Amino acid sequence: MKTKKLKMNLQLFATSIYDLVTAPETAAYWETKQKFQPPFLGEELFPSVKQLGTEIKWAKGGTGAPKMLKPSGLDAPAIPRGRKEFDTVLTKLGFFKESLYIDEELRQKLNLVLASGNTVMIDTILNKIFDDNVNLINGARVSREIMRMQLLMTGQATIEGNGQKYELDYEFNQDHMANAKVSWSDTKNANPIEDISKMLDKVQLDTGERPTRAVTNLTTFNYIVANERINKSISVFGNGQVIVTNEDVLAFVQNKLKLKIAIYDQMYENEDGVATKFVPDNKFALLPGTQLGTTAFATTPEESDLMTGNTGAEVSIVDTGVAVTSMKKADPVQVETKVTMLSLPTFENMEKVGIIDAVAKA
Repeated sequence: MKTKKLKMNLQLFATSIYDLVTAPETAAYWETKQKFQPPFLGEELFPSVKQLGTEIKWAKGGTGAPKMLKPSGLDAPAIPRGRKEFDTVLTKLGFFKESLYIDEELRQKLNLVLASGNTVMIDTILNKIFDDNVNLINGARVSREIMRMQLLMTGQATIEGNGQKYELDYEFNQDHMANAKVSWSDTKNANPIEDISKMLDKVQLDTGERPTRAVTNLTTFNYIVANERINKSISVFGNGQVIVTNEDVLAFVQNKLKLKIAIYDQMYENEDGVATKFVPDNKFALLPGTQLGTTAFATTPEESDLMTGNTGAEVSIVDTGVAVTSMKKADPVQVETKVTMLSLPTFENMEKVGIIDAVAKA
């Protein structure tokens, strides 16, 4: 992956790493590389917005259900209607920051190839440097998705590291959380359609809006595919002997419940280096057809203080509000690349979400 050959053809004989490893170059490299990465589901459900200040304030509690107009006699004064009451959620945005240095060994290799003018070797080493740098940017993207998916699947979110811990509890409606009557892994006795239908009815009764979409992972969806009741319903002969595909089940659920299921199986590496699913097993979330909230960004200190050009630092902004900063260090000669972000998700349509745990209560 190269970004305009990292401008190497135009500055073949750049004299130092200061000329090459800059925030604008890192940002450009990221923008190019991102085009080849699969999108995160949370980026659609919680689109990004930029704001001023480090606090987010949003209203929850609106149901969308219409209310009848009160009857009145002719010439009678109008009866004032109270405004809808909303619970207001106020919290500070989470601050995320990490940096990388070009170490001594890599710096020496870069100096040698710069002196040689070997463009292939220069590109190889610079690609390694920029790949490491954009891993920080991707880490910021992953952190946002962890929070969004935890909120969607559990009603809460916790993210920690570097001695910091952010805990989000937006007081999800407990009436919109339920366990399966029989664990879905018991494919002979479970009735996922009934469990889902009950939650759909509950959310519609409370909010006036029936969920039209669902999110789960492949492990949980496979329980639905293997369910004997569903297989018999889909089978033409009603004997369960026909092989049922994922597509058959998706079509069956959409036809019976007017529900479109998204199977989201992307993973990330947690603090311990363990591959982890964004959507945990045995979780099935029901959601409306509209966006659920936003991913709010605030101006980072780097963006507000260092973009003036009065320092030795260069700052570029990617992904709406992620600041990429490159800073020169003279002794030893190094470039530090720092990635910072002030961000948290909001969840305005939380009341219109239902969460099913596919494991029955003990």
